[in-house]
Formats: sequence, structure tokens, C-alpha cells
Amino acid sequence: MSEDRANQPGASRPTGKRQRTGAGSITTSSYEARKVSSSSAAEDGKPGGGPLHFIPEVGSEIKKVIWPTAGQMVTYTLVVFAFLIVLTALVSGVDFLVGMGVEKVLNP
Repeated sequence: MSEDRANQPGASRPTGKRQRTGAGSITTSSYEARKVSSSSAAEDGKPGGGPLHFIPEVGSEIKKVIWPTAGQMVTYTLVVFAFLIVLTALVSGVDFLVGMGVEKVLNP
């Protein structure tokens, strides 16, 4: 059905997945409610609400973080170390080969 509306002349084409399925989460009323609430927070004249609001906002954002488990951290650490070892070997090998090439050119 949503494709029928998109095929009409003058109709704008949806770009996101939610718009294609007709399950958009933002309505005009929710947008206006957010606009009013954000403008009331900026009434004190300080961008971001000032330093007194900073610490509680940081705390609320930290609560939203999904922290990795100990097993995930071990896996991530091992992957990073393996990558570093491979990359170090690659750079060392290229450096060694280029050094040998330069030495052959300079010392015939």
C-alpha cells in the first residue's frame, strides 16, 4: 500500500525503513512536545543547562551504556593483540625488504 502512495505524481519517496512500512515513530504532536520541552530547558540562557545539570546528565547517560562482560573483554583484548602482532610483522617485513632493496641499489 505504501508503494501505491509513492507512485502517485508529486508524492515524495520515503527514504528510511520505518517510512516504507508506515511505522514512523515521530508524529507532529510528539515533535512539537519535544520542541516545547527543549525550549523550556534553554530558558536559563546557558547552553546545555549549565554546569549544575552536567553531572546528573552524565550519570543518566552512563546508566544507558551496555557494558561488556568479562568474557567479551578477554575476547576483544585477544583480538586486538593478534591484530597488533600481525600488523607489526607486516610492517617489519616490508621494512626489511625495502632495506634490502635500497642496500642492493646503493652497493652494487
